[in-house]
Amino acid sequence: MRVEQPRGTRGSLKWIQLAVGQGGQTLCPSSFPPVRWVSPLAEDNFAEYRDVSFLARLGLEALTPNLREFWPARGPQWDALGVFDGGIVLVEAKAHIRELFSPPTTASGRSLEQIRVAFARTRASLGASEKSAWETSFYQYANRIAHLDFLRRNKVNAHLIFVDFLGDADMKGPVSAETWEAAFQTADFALGLPKRHKFSRFIHHVFPDVSNFEAEH
Repeated sequence: MRVEQPRGTRGSLKWIQLAVGQGGQTLCPSSFPPVRWVSPLAEDNFAEYRDVSFLARLGLEALTPNLREFWPARGPQWDALGVFDGGIVLVEAKAHIRELFSPPTTASGRSLEQIRVAFARTRASLGASEKSAWETSFYQYANRIAHLDFLRRNKVNAHLIFVDFLGDADMKGPVSAETWEAAFQTADFALGLPKRHKFSRFIHHVFPDVSNFEAEH
């Protein structure tokens, strides 16, 4: 699914569009190779992508049947997508802590069972507690990690980046990286994730200050 977005005027929608528009260098760790961003782009009406459309945007159409088996329709809608030599980047962006506390899934029936199976597989892969209910606690965070697991199981060099903006006074967002780090440590604890797991080096956090983008407001 391709979902066109308005030009962002506040919050993470505004900042991710501005960051990508400036070349997106602040959206990746400094050690990363150059990334070509494929969403959200002004010339594409700032569209965001989900389900098989996000695969197509990244040139991974061949995985369409695998994704449909793995996850039901209306999966994660990615705030930004990028490609680099030999790999791809998935981005989830946030400007304030409340965005991390997502509601449980509303899926039911076969869709809910698909999600539970996917989560169980990811928990086992990462050594997470089997007692944690990922479909209810920090569901959005959990399903992003599960999709990283899906891609890496399918031999895609995928990296998941959480872009945690600093200094968004309008949204009363954090002004220090330590605040974001504490919030995500809480989420990891709730999901039963160990401090280090096999995907630790493929999950990144960056903390751009929104003052870097004010000139384009």
